[in-house]
Amino acid sequence: MATPKQEARGLFQKGVEAVLGSWPVLQIAVENGFGGTYSQEKAEWMVGAVEQYFQSNANLEQEEVEDFLAELMNNEFDTIIEDGSLVQVSQQLCLFFSQCQQGDREAVHEAIARLKQKAKAAKMAAAKSQPAEESSSEEEQEAEEEAMDCSAAPSMNGSQPSLSPPPGPDGGEDGWTLVKKKK
Repeated sequence: MATPKQEARGLFQKGVEAVLGSWPVLQIAVENGFGGTYSQEKAEWMVGAVEQYFQSNANLEQEEVEDFLAELMNNEFDTIIEDGSLVQVSQQLCLFFSQCQQGDREAVHEAIARLKQKAKAAKMAAAKSQPAEESSSEEEQEAEEEAMDCSAAPSMNGSQPSLSPPPGPDGGEDGWTLVKKKK
């Protein structure tokens, strides 16, 4: 049978896993391979590293946790976090650690369930919006290609420069053609 200290440590690890699993910055980094081919493994390793950081350091301040997470994200995923989420994630981790140390397991279990539900809902929403995003980005890309194709639309305005070279002596020996405005 596990001791209360071991139970608290296991619960805290589940809490860390839930917090990091619902952290959009980390999920985006993993999904887009910011950590290379082993991005998922790095995210899983990060859970243990954060848990060990708390266990090895007494009386951690929230700012220390923020700095540690920022360093991990920078070193492992080449990601600098500027969206303010480090504060929220650090607060949640510090709260979980404190609650686990005080034996308030029920509050931690409830918070973990909420975080997992939130992460699941976010993944479902992302999966539903994916096809719509792809089709709209294809349409945008086609529109950009058409806009970049200078010969696709003739000039409607008389004051616009001519897109075709004027015949005659305007062509230089170096192969360049001078384009002038119509007067």
